[in-house]
Amino acid sequence: MLSRPMDFMECALSLAGLALGYTSPNPAVGAVVVRDGIVVGLGHTQPPGCEHAEIMALQQAGERAKGAALYVTLEPCCHQGQTPPCTKAIIEAGISEVHVAMIDPNPLVLGKGLKQLGEAGIKTYVREDIEKAREINEGYIRYITTGLPFVIAKFAMSLDGKIATKSGDSQWISGEESRKYVHNLRHIVDAVMVGANTVLVDDPQLSARGCSGRGGKAKQQPLRVIVDGKGRTPLEARIFKEPGRTLMAVAKPFDDRKANQFREAGAEIVELAAKRGEIELEELLKGLGERQVTSVLVEGGNKLFGSLFDQGLVDKVMAFVSPVIVGGSDAKSAVGGDGAKFMAEAHKLSRVKMTAFGDDILISGYLK
Repeated sequence: MLSRPMDFMECALSLAGLALGYTSPNPAVGAVVVRDGIVVGLGHTQPPGCEHAEIMALQQAGERAKGAALYVTLEPCCHQGQTPPCTKAIIEAGISEVHVAMIDPNPLVLGKGLKQLGEAGIKTYVREDIEKAREINEGYIRYITTGLPFVIAKFAMSLDGKIATKSGDSQWISGEESRKYVHNLRHIVDAVMVGANTVLVDDPQLSARGCSGRGGKAKQQPLRVIVDGKGRTPLEARIFKEPGRTLMAVAKPFDDRKANQFREAGAEIVELAAKRGEIELEELLKGLGERQVTSVLVEGGNKLFGSLFDQGLVDKVMAFVSPVIVGGSDAKSAVGGDGAKFMAEAHKLSRVKMTAFGDDILISGYLK
């Protein structure tokens, strides 16, 4: 039986994890109602326009919510959106105390939710040191505070730092367990991005498949973004045959005939400014933010990664390292671009984690 306060919050965090991939642009939240040391209500955020985590948990608790404690992974909302404010429901349910894992950085909330609860006589407690709470909603936090999506650079490389052989062959550097995990990542994020070369060489699908039965449906697929200034993507590419939407970022002015061909293949065309033939990536990210894309998983290639790192547009790195040696001075490394001139200028990761997936090691961390 769950008995300690942190046990209840850990339960709420687990529930929040179940909401990932379904709630964007809203945060993924978990909530637990506890009465006399016993869990009487559980909930996690439903798709936009449906119940928030707190409402689900309160509905399940019913009359038992009166005098109970609520554990929630994010500060309850206090404003009218697509649904009524959660603070109102918490007060009306007779909750006596609320424990939150972190304050909601949304300017519409940002402490106001807890203030409302406090003014209603409800005791409130905040645990801002729970890193998992921030990690679950890192995309939401980046988006709600900057208007930009959270950018994850994900790549698989050999032990000697290669992403392909000198012939361009890259299937497969990582093992099956790693690839299954990547499908889960695709399910969680709002968009998956690649450069034109990756499409030309690998002909990827860029869809979430498997995911415990959650993948495959168009509405559950990430937006596929191809950065292709000159429109070199083949019309017969597999990326156009997958469920879901595909957006092609091209350099303006773009050939009308080519644009119509890509539209007929199922792609949306977005023309952006370009320098030396390269798409303005910050402008692309701003445009994605305006579409309420809160997170982007970038999966290659060398040139696109180089531009993103050179421009300081990467928030998180997820590198799968496989115990193989490729060799060859002509074999590409993961990140191209100008790079650092001195080691002191190299990008350094913080909050680094290492996780084993079969024989592979996932090294993840955040850029300062």
